[in-house]
Amino acid sequence: MFSLFVKGSAPAYRPIGAERSAECALIHAGSFAYPWAEADFEQLLLGQEIVANGAIEADDRALAAFILSRAALDEAEILTIAVAPAWRRYGVGRTLLATHIASLTKLGIRRLFLEVDTQNAAARALYDAAGFRQIGERKAYYRKQGESPASALVMRLDLGGQV
Repeated sequence: MFSLFVKGSAPAYRPIGAERSAECALIHAGSFAYPWAEADFEQLLLGQEIVANGAIEADDRALAAFILSRAALDEAEILTIAVAPAWRRYGVGRTLLATHIASLTKLGIRRLFLEVDTQNAAARALYDAAGFRQIGERKAYYRKQGESPASALVMRLDLGGQV
């Protein structure tokens, strides 16, 4: 499926819980200008409405990537997704997103939403390839260090059934 892997093997994709809070915070800090704290991840990962998946290195020690969504009835919103720098550009984000969408579908989620920075070309390409479509825009949504705030595209993916 992938042409190259860090350490020679693909990560395992599976649900994660609060035991991975510190790793989520570390990966998030390497991915966003204003990262969430470990306590934020711990609180989220303990929530019954949170669906969380991770890409875990083959030795089962380290988290390579993660994604969190909040589900309500038949809708969910991706809260965040991040891939550790060493695992970027190997298809980990794409496979993690597909795994997460499958998990949400099994839970009866029919519509999935997210916001993405208009300037984040890699994330936009990932979501476009997964079938998300733009349904709105939030002006000056993301804070930027030393820059003007960036707008966010609001995107939606229909997961099944008639919507």
